[in-house]
Amino acid sequence: MPNRGDLPAGFRWGVSTAAYQIEGAVAEDGRGPSVWDVFCERPGAVKGGESGRIACDHYHRYGEDVELMRGLGVDGYRFSIAWPRIQPTGSGPANPAGLAFYDRLVDALLAAGITPLPTLFHWDLPQALEDGGGWLARDTAYRFAEYAELALDRLGDRVPAWITLNEPFVHMVFGYALGIHAPGRALMLDALPAAHHQLLGHGLAAGLLRERGHQVLIANNFTPVRPASEAPADVAAAEAYDALHNRLFTDPLLRGRYPDLSAYGVTPDLGGSVRPGDLELIAAAGLDGLGVNYYNPTRIAAPTEPGGLPFAEAEIDGVPRTAFGWPVVPDGLRELLLGLRTRYGNALPPITITENGCSTDATLDDGFRIDYLATHLDALAQAHAQGIDVRGYYTWSLIDNVEWAEGTSQRFGLVHVDFDTQRRTPKASYAWYRDLIATHRARQRGWAAGPRRP
Repeated sequence: MPNRGDLPAGFRWGVSTAAYQIEGAVAEDGRGPSVWDVFCERPGAVKGGESGRIACDHYHRYGEDVELMRGLGVDGYRFSIAWPRIQPTGSGPANPAGLAFYDRLVDALLAAGITPLPTLFHWDLPQALEDGGGWLARDTAYRFAEYAELALDRLGDRVPAWITLNEPFVHMVFGYALGIHAPGRALMLDALPAAHHQLLGHGLAAGLLRERGHQVLIANNFTPVRPASEAPADVAAAEAYDALHNRLFTDPLLRGRYPDLSAYGVTPDLGGSVRPGDLELIAAAGLDGLGVNYYNPTRIAAPTEPGGLPFAEAEIDGVPRTAFGWPVVPDGLRELLLGLRTRYGNALPPITITENGCSTDATLDDGFRIDYLATHLDALAQAHAQGIDVRGYYTWSLIDNVEWAEGTSQRFGLVHVDFDTQRRTPKASYAWYRDLIATHRARQRGWAAGPRRP
């Protein structure tokens, strides 16, 4: 059976982070407040009352973190640009100091032989835009395109590919529907305009980026959806959930239309958000790659009470769980990728795994994480052997960070961070990933066999 040693030559290895989770320096060099800065001030919003005010102090310690990446031997680094660093109020001219930081970071990466892969939006909307409606307001899509152009003008000579949005589904649901992430709105289905306006922003920015010769990806959280039983009601509930989680942000890009959301009582124009020409613009921008963030499958049953959502989440039993409580199902990644190909056929662009990883309670001897990465990479290799065009794997995450509403309680990093001293200490998984990358390259040159599974 194919394993991680059989991933193709030219396969790109990387690590991922996000600006608010690691940078800190939230009030330095002209950066404006983001929705997360404001959300973290709410009593009880974030575990332990923590915030990204200091985080990993990457803003000042980026050189040390680039050296950690150099030590890993990664090909690429997926990071996000903090919109409020570039435009403190979400509009108007660029903040020179903010752009200068990303200048320094990109130059340091290139000097280390690492290709930068920036994400333009990873949930840290400028608070001034949220005050005007945030992603519920159509105008935010146009502001996003203007911000993208500012970043492109400054960094485009050294950055070949860009990710427009990270996990727009999660941002819409957690931030606007349930209120457990910033900006903390609990609107349920009235949050759907935030879906369309994020996609409209993607289309506007992607059109500009591709027009100027850059590659464009979007990264979404995908989950294979499994009905709790073969009963028609469970199957229908699973189909309804799949439409919301997996298809809402992918069908418009690859099929030019939204999926059927009639199970939610939602019209094809998402309650009037979609205007003539919008879907054509979103689809016409095109994608050079699809970023897939995978953590676990979802098991869905029919709802037990009428009048609510048309699905209920059911437990996945008999599998290990991460420190976050997420089920560990490596073959779900293969299942997911094959399902995407079945659904979209030739319209499916090349795949890059832009996030995959786990939280563990271990400090440095994180054998659980090593096994997690190994088994998921084996599943990825099996998907490749079954014809999936997969170009790279960016594990989440390089370093322990502020895990959004969980604060620093969940540690996803290959590198341990002492948040009191900011000392970085590579974990066992760091050495394993480093050796895996080196061995894969050597094996592709015919020099050595693949690494042993732990």
